[in-house]
Amino acid sequence: MNPTIAAGKFDQFKGKAKQSIGEALGNDKLADSGAVDQVKGAAKEAWGNAKDAIQSIADSVKTCASSDAAEATQNAANTSHDIRARLTSTAQNVKDTVCAKAQQIQRDLQRPTL
Repeated sequence: MNPTIAAGKFDQFKGKAKQSIGEALGNDKLADSGAVDQVKGAAKEAWGNAKDAIQSIADSVKTCASSDAAEATQNAANTSHDIRARLTSTAQNVKDTVCAKAQQIQRDLQRPTL
């Protein structure tokens, strides 16, 4: 448990006890002090809950960012692979076309002309 929440709960408990004792003894100062402690404790507890919520949000954002970064890295690797594959395929096709054309030219030159 968050220490701020624990301190807030303790202050509220202490304040309720002081207020009850003050009211039982007819001591308004002690009862008022207990009420102040309860309000202070409630504020501490609320602050602790807010800090926990913010931490949860931050953790969630970090997790999403890490996940998104890993996904982006994988997408970049996949895209790079695809580009390399298309580039080498295109180079192979150009080579095959040039070789075929060169062979055709050689065959044409070997035929006797009439």
